[in-house]
Amino acid sequence: MKILLTGANGYIGRRLLPKLLDMGCEVVCAVRDEKRLSVDEHTRKRISVIEIDFLENVEPSKMPEDIDIAYYLIHSMTSSISDFDEKEAIAAKHFNQYLEHTKVTQVIYLSGIVNDTELSKHLSSRKNVEDILYTGNFYLTVLRAGIIVGSGSSSFEIIRDLCEKLPVMITPKWVLTRSQPIAIRDVMSFLTGVLGNSNTYDQSFDIGGPDVLTYKEMLHKYANVRGFKNWIYTVPVMTPKLSSYWLYFVTSTSYKLAINLVDSMKMEVVARDNRLQTLLNIETHTYEEAIDMAFKKIEQNLVVSSWKDSIASGQVKKDLKKYIQVPRFGVLKDVQKLKIENPKGVLENIWKIGGETGWYYGNWLWRIRGFLDKLNGGPGLRRGRTHPDKIFPGDALDFWRVLLADHEGKRLLLFAEMRLPGEAWLEFRIDQNNTLHQVATFRPKGLWGRLYWFSVLPFHFFIFGGMIRNLAKT
Repeated sequence: MKILLTGANGYIGRRLLPKLLDMGCEVVCAVRDEKRLSVDEHTRKRISVIEIDFLENVEPSKMPEDIDIAYYLIHSMTSSISDFDEKEAIAAKHFNQYLEHTKVTQVIYLSGIVNDTELSKHLSSRKNVEDILYTGNFYLTVLRAGIIVGSGSSSFEIIRDLCEKLPVMITPKWVLTRSQPIAIRDVMSFLTGVLGNSNTYDQSFDIGGPDVLTYKEMLHKYANVRGFKNWIYTVPVMTPKLSSYWLYFVTSTSYKLAINLVDSMKMEVVARDNRLQTLLNIETHTYEEAIDMAFKKIEQNLVVSSWKDSIASGQVKKDLKKYIQVPRFGVLKDVQKLKIENPKGVLENIWKIGGETGWYYGNWLWRIRGFLDKLNGGPGLRRGRTHPDKIFPGDALDFWRVLLADHEGKRLLLFAEMRLPGEAWLEFRIDQNNTLHQVATFRPKGLWGRLYWFSVLPFHFFIFGGMIRNLAKT
């Protein structure tokens, strides 16, 4: 069975891919940029990859004709505040056009629960995409999920940030809205369970866990699972915009995602039935069980995917390839070199940089820079990294984006997603003579860009010099 997997680099797609391979499926991953497909070499050899941007004009020749079943896991909520619904509609229409030239029989679409009388812009967009897909020349199976709880999911990370950082919370009234969270493990069971199942053709199903909880109850239960107590006080005066800023500054979420989430959190997302659960004989996990499973994955460094690795969570909007070639002219540089004795150990240090490990020197200065970036609308340092010592092109790394992670070639190239009056790259490379090269490159935009560079130059002297010396220690 040949499967088309769209959104293969997303939170759901990266988890679904290995399960499809384990089931013996032949998988074709549709991505915008093949270079940022975050899979290991073993998995890469087992799949086919095609580059398609469903927002661009349709090129039917790109799509294999022998597709049997397709997963539609495309969304644009994190990429825009104003027009993401238009983008999602365009992507769905183009998807239908691509599949007209294939023998596909079933499309599986993961959507959101849309049972409230009033729908947010996000949920309305999800429903509109569903309606568009129903016009396609294939059988459609729609899974409507509420809040997905799992290691690396945006909902889980927001709840985690709020509870771990704020034992006492003054919250907006939307925390009293009911929701029906579902464990990511159960979502995977449903997504694979409907695969080729004719009993699910041309039907839409609500999926959720056994618990119907308010967001306030979810925050309390999280604290209970983690073994501490929190106090939550609700006020009616917190506007959606103020709520968005509250989420943005307290949690690791982006502002675009925060404002769209707040808009949706005012709506109830509760399943109307459990038809599919009965049909597939799936016993779902409780909310507390989902949290416990998430932390077991975190503690074992087994987090497969994170919403933070989405390109839409940062400033690089589309193609990473345009940034890989570091400019040579019209730039300002800080170049550091150091002879090393243990290149293998140094390479391991490089591959652990950022996140919990930090930046090897002056971490408090990096935290200040991250806080200032957050104030200015950037990602700050709160995205961290998905895995402590594995890096793939396209991954988020604090306020950097990984452009190149060539372990064999001993080179790591990062692009800055912090708010800057220009563009910045940070490169680590070990040459054949066992010399560690550390190069910070900045391409300023106008006079303000140059003034910025020279204003931070004294800090660079200490930070970059200390960083390369500590990287070299093994």
